[in-house]
Amino acid sequence: MTNRHQDLLHLLTRAERLSARRLQTVLGAFDCSLEAWRVLDLLADGQGHTMTALAEHAFLPAPTLTRLVDQLVDQNLVYRRADPADRRRVLAALTPRGVEHRQLLSRAVDADREAWAAPLAEADEAHLAELLRRLTGVLGGRDAVTAAGAERGAGRAR
Repeated sequence: MTNRHQDLLHLLTRAERLSARRLQTVLGAFDCSLEAWRVLDLLADGQGHTMTALAEHAFLPAPTLTRLVDQLVDQNLVYRRADPADRRRVLAALTPRGVEHRQLLSRAVDADREAWAAPLAEADEAHLAELLRRLTGVLGGRDAVTAAGAERGAGRAR
């Protein structure tokens, strides 16, 4: 691996770990994990999502995601229902309490984001997001344009 690639990998890893640590600090004040936040954030679109989609979005293996969703159900933040299109599949969705909790978390996350994103120009942030979408598309073995559209459609381009 060339030095240039090592530097890029190092920078990507460092940025991810620092941003995750910072986000976890914000969420920790609400006794919420980063993975739970990812699940609640995806479910905020109100469409209901399969366990597979939630596991992929939260970067969790299926058994771990199931335990997390069980906890969110116990907290009355999430409920499960049968998929009307395929009764064998289960969809998860936010309860009214879950919607309120996610909004509270979102306000805290947004306030923190404004603090660290201030030095970045809006154009720089948009450019970085586009580059990262293209990179994940290439690394994921998908066409970059298709990947960017899929990421936006899944609500990940925030």
